[in-house]
Amino acid sequence: MMTVARNEVVAQGVEAHYHCMSRCVRSAFLCGIDSCTGRSYEHRKAWVQARLKDIAASFGIEVITYAVMSNHLHVVVRTRPDLLESWSANETARRWLALFPMGRDADGRSKAPSRSAIEALASQSDRLAEVRSRLGSVSWFMRCLNEFIARMANREDGCKGRFWDGRFKCQILLDDSALLACMGYVDLNPVRAGVAETPEGSRYTGIFDRIQDRASGKDKTWLCPIGDDDHGDRRGVLSLSQDEYLSFVDWTGREIRVGKRGAIPEYLSNILDRLPINQAHWLQTVQGYGGLFHRVVGRMDAMMDMARFLGKRWLGGVRAGQTAFSTS
Repeated sequence: MMTVARNEVVAQGVEAHYHCMSRCVRSAFLCGIDSCTGRSYEHRKAWVQARLKDIAASFGIEVITYAVMSNHLHVVVRTRPDLLESWSANETARRWLALFPMGRDADGRSKAPSRSAIEALASQSDRLAEVRSRLGSVSWFMRCLNEFIARMANREDGCKGRFWDGRFKCQILLDDSALLACMGYVDLNPVRAGVAETPEGSRYTGIFDRIQDRASGKDKTWLCPIGDDDHGDRRGVLSLSQDEYLSFVDWTGREIRVGKRGAIPEYLSNILDRLPINQAHWLQTVQGYGGLFHRVVGRMDAMMDMARFLGKRWLGGVRAGQTAFSTS
């Protein structure tokens, strides 16, 4: 069986969408309630959410959605090399030093970077180029998330050693249909797992945050916008509005929960028509998305285009059920 290394699918300096997943290595839970001990780890979900917000504010990477489960987490991101290039030297240095502070206060909280520290880093051209590259790296993004959570969990548990089961897994999502299927799968993880009845009851997921922001009348969310019309100053990821996406996921979740294939409701047909999705297979696609963790997800033509662009040969020998997953 052919395997695909992470560096074969992650394209540096190119805008792309990725699905990342990390699983806890120990029997102790990342979050939730341990059925063996009865101990609750629910508070750790807030750690993950808060850390995602912090690093998303510093990296040239946007969080599209996420889901924090009992022993694993999902994050869907979009890389934005155009943002990286727009930052001044001082802005790049400030963002890096916010992630990796040079000092802490008496309570152990990181101090805001000083002007002199920012200017010192900004003046080092070679070091700054390395920093800028890292601020656009999916690997560094996940490193900043996972290492932070691992340290806090180990400190709380009074132990040392590995917290995560190896490095995170990563998929590249090559087209709108792959992205939408992945977003639906991640946002509906608690519903599919039976820990929530509805998307609005799925706390610590991207869709829950979007629903709460909408209900509170917030103009902006910390997450990447769904459609261009949602937030005029920020580019969306799909040719749908946020309300259309929420309706779409709600319907998908209802059909999955009742275990029926169902027919696509007429009022959702126009949404599906705008995206190259096989409507008859939509529910099977979302339900089966997590069965095998494929490194490359998208229609075959998109896979071939990306392989040519990257100069890779990872499409050679791909068969159904291996490392490539087609949404055609």
